[in-house]
Amino acid sequence: MKQGDLARVRGRLEEFAAEVFAPLARSDQRVKGETYVRGLLLDGRRKSMQPMAERLGVDHQGLQQFVSSSTWEFASVRARLARLAQRTVDPVAWVIDDTGFLKDGSRSPCVARQYTGTAGKVTNCQVGVSVHMVTDTASAAVNWRLFVPESWDDALAEDASAGEVGRRRARCGIPDTERNRPKWMLAVEMLDQLADWGLRPPAVVADAGYGDNAHFRAALEERELSYAVQVKGELTAHAAEAAPELLPYSGHGRRSKPRYRTKPVSLREHILAAGRSHSKRISWREGSKGDLRSDFVTLRVRIAGRKPRLAPDGSLPLRWLIAQWPPEADEPIKYWISNLPADTPLDRLVRLAKIRWRIEHDYRELKTGLGLDHFEGRSFTGWHRHATLASAAHLFLTTLRLTSPKASGAA
Repeated sequence: MKQGDLARVRGRLEEFAAEVFAPLARSDQRVKGETYVRGLLLDGRRKSMQPMAERLGVDHQGLQQFVSSSTWEFASVRARLARLAQRTVDPVAWVIDDTGFLKDGSRSPCVARQYTGTAGKVTNCQVGVSVHMVTDTASAAVNWRLFVPESWDDALAEDASAGEVGRRRARCGIPDTERNRPKWMLAVEMLDQLADWGLRPPAVVADAGYGDNAHFRAALEERELSYAVQVKGELTAHAAEAAPELLPYSGHGRRSKPRYRTKPVSLREHILAAGRSHSKRISWREGSKGDLRSDFVTLRVRIAGRKPRLAPDGSLPLRWLIAQWPPEADEPIKYWISNLPADTPLDRLVRLAKIRWRIEHDYRELKTGLGLDHFEGRSFTGWHRHATLASAAHLFLTTLRLTSPKASGAA
């Protein structure tokens, strides 16, 4: 936002900041919180401490201290943000994803050579996992976790290097509780934290990096959460009509349990067997050049796996299989599975499956416009505070767009 745009909404920003930073006990911390968000909103090539401070006309060391070494608790601010986002966005789903923060050096917390979709390759970066509340027209990031690679976990290091890893962790202030855990587990932990704040998703949406993981899907089902997650076509399933069979007791040994006697086949095979004749043209949202639409095949299937969760009769639960099969393609190009009820309208299934696009909009704006990836500090807590403050700036812009679009200073 330009200085003039921000000046025109300064009163609204102060009201917004007063609500978001109310959990902070000290008035100087609340003031610095509002100042930092203002710095993130102002136009500028870099949103790191010194250039922001110069644009704001304040001491950059004060901003540095506020983010890196002050005592305020970012979780309480995130709780406020999440509740405000729930009221503002009124989401139809929560989207889970992760994004990379490319780095040149090795001293930033949790930086390592690892894969990130941001670069599309293995590179030197940090990776943050996030949860976003979304609709087709608005969205807000409400929770973050910085992924801890194996090389940053001294409990996993060889004896010879464990000491150095421990010293790196200490320099960055990484709590002893923060260890290498799969990204899907970080996502579930964030969902649990949001539940502790009194918030529950209408449905959870994620790409195949999460959807293909049976542990992640099981965790959602244990929490009785609805989901529509992308998967690979190689995932296997039984047909809806398949049923477990109980072999006759031979009179010797243990009695057998009901089990499927047929081999599950890939989701791709299920869709190809159904054929293109089962497809339906569905529009999921309006794009810049009109409705976005394609052909979809939907089936009911029973997802298999190494350790499937069976009912007492040995049966697997029925799930939706959604496949996008454009008219010009020889076979489906994308697959999703969902545990939504059997009477869910097909257009709702497709809309949920496709709504993950909003998270790319969020990452782009948070990074290029609001400085999410400009943080140069070397503190684990500082990174999470910066992500929280960038999310606050993003939610403020979202609020402006939804209530007075011309006031946002952005398209």
